[in-house]
Amino acid sequence: MSGNPEKSGVLAAERAQAAFKILALDYGRTKIGLALADSAARIAKPYNTMERINRNEDMRRLRELARDLGVRQIVVGLPLRLDGTGGEMADEATRFAQRVHKQTGLPVELVDERLSSWEAERILEEEMGRRIVHEETPQGRRKSAGAADGKYTVDAVAAMVILREYLARTAQTEGSR
Repeated sequence: MSGNPEKSGVLAAERAQAAFKILALDYGRTKIGLALADSAARIAKPYNTMERINRNEDMRRLRELARDLGVRQIVVGLPLRLDGTGGEMADEATRFAQRVHKQTGLPVELVDERLSSWEAERILEEEMGRRIVHEETPQGRRKSAGAADGKYTVDAVAAMVILREYLARTAQTEGSR
């Protein structure tokens, strides 16, 4: 290792001081998965799942969360179809991201989230030892059962997957400069 150890210590301290939180949101009609990363460490972790109430209350809680955690960047998953086209959920997620930006005043980026829920289920099964069981809701939709059994829901882990994608993409962009 070359260089002045004192200088590298100063640079590390400057990076740590400039570090901030990045919040990822896995948008859903009934829940929003939340994940966090520190901009310096660049490690995404599932944080929580927020049950949706209504637009105003959801935005109030997101503003409060962002403020309390020191968030300076928000990432929202964009649910594209496998062929890369948008649909109804992609339109909803885009409008949601615009509202989040307007309500928080923070920069918001959309990130392709194709297969993030599938990957989240694999992570929960393999890395966290949870078996995902799907149940049908009265509306005919699938839901993951057993979320209370584990520490994180599929939604929070899907937000982590989205955040990992964002961190990898920004690292590539920074590395090519």
